Amino acid sequence: MSNFLLRTKALELLERVGDSGAFSHLMIDQTIKKESFAEHDRRLLTEIVYGTLQHKLTLEFFLNSFVKKKKLDKWVRWLLYMSFYQMYYLDKVPDYAIINEAVEISKNRSHSGIVKFVNGVLRSAQREGFPSFETIEDPIEQVAIETSHPYWLVERWADAYGFEKAKAICFSNLETKPMSIRINPMKSTRDDVINRLSQDGLNVVASTFSNQGIVIKEGSILSHPLFKEGFVTIQDQSSMLVSEMLDVNMDQTILDACSAPGGKATHIAEKLNNSGHVYAYDLHKKKANLVNEKAEQLGLINLRAKGMDARQLDTVHDRYTFDRILIDAPCSGFGVIRSKPDIKYTKSEDDVIQLAQIQFELLQNIAPLLKQDGKIVYSTCTIDPTENDVVIAEFLTSHQALEVDPTFFDELPDFLKEGEGVTPFGLQIFPDDHQTDGFFMTRLRYKEPSSHE
Repeated sequence: MSNFLLRTKALELLERVGDSGAFSHLMIDQTIKKESFAEHDRRLLTEIVYGTLQHKLTLEFFLNSFVKKKKLDKWVRWLLYMSFYQMYYLDKVPDYAIINEAVEISKNRSHSGIVKFVNGVLRSAQREGFPSFETIEDPIEQVAIETSHPYWLVERWADAYGFEKAKAICFSNLETKPMSIRINPMKSTRDDVINRLSQDGLNVVASTFSNQGIVIKEGSILSHPLFKEGFVTIQDQSSMLVSEMLDVNMDQTILDACSAPGGKATHIAEKLNNSGHVYAYDLHKKKANLVNEKAEQLGLINLRAKGMDARQLDTVHDRYTFDRILIDAPCSGFGVIRSKPDIKYTKSEDDVIQLAQIQFELLQNIAPLLKQDGKIVYSTCTIDPTENDVVIAEFLTSHQALEVDPTFFDELPDFLKEGEGVTPFGLQIFPDDHQTDGFFMTRLRYKEPSSHE
């Protein structure tokens, strides 16, 4: 594919994601599948789109130093952003090539005035260089601009965890974490999969988060037969730990209340070794169907997903039905910004408050479905305490028959037991801690089997 066409596609993706709210990872995957990209082109397209989105506020800061009070068409702004990104962050692409491609795209989309403007701005950046972040006096603003996080979000994390921790989180969100996979124990063992992948040229190591987990340090799993044949599933290590902490036993009846895309539900079903039953639900029927498709690929016959609002599950299930309940609650997603950079621009403080209310309602409506000797795991892929510790604290205040299971902390992997993320209400994994997604998880149980009767 020509460089012109590749960058044209990158610009189209940025317009759709940045201006229309489309999900970046889905749009990139669809474009790669539709076009006949070579491996190098796939990597460069993904790098340009993700990189530009990831650094959007930084690139805006750069643009403001070259363009004063000029209203630009959105596509022109995105074209300059993606050109700046390549010039500032990518070493292998020469500036002249970046500028020439941007000028050609401008010619194809607009009149000579815009072409001259784009060329002039990029030539100025090439000649003068980009402004220094040291000129920003406010330390929170400096971190916000340099790492491209909204000011309110950096300030919120600094208030919750201290300035240095907030800064570390922000910088970690710009890094690429290694991919991790989960083996299907009904088809193979972790050692056998590691040996097979190593023989095929991948650099892999065993995960310390899950005995089914493998971390891929180098190489791609996407085209490997083990992935296509359901021997392994792509899943972040923090996400794997959630199902590990559910403490699943054979033949149990388990509820996964907010299931899609199905990584945890299929993990649970694998742990049951096709015994028992996993009732999985998602608000959207289409997403629930994707969980069923994944279960079929993995050879799981004990899992069935349906579309339903989890807050209404008490209308289809009796009290005291489930041995284990997983509530992987909808959240702000601030723990997965590395994979979905558009999240940090589309969420607000009001969203956090509204999500916390939904999370509380989920706990309140689903908890009565737990058996007397059962356990509930509550998890989110965010690092905001309002959605995590605060939700659990408020729920337990109004449901005093329940408590945080003290054995939850004993069962954590040793390297997580003493970390700064351990609180009285659960475990907060930060994205800068272990090269994983940021996740919160805790486990609840009844204080006494008969106290709620």
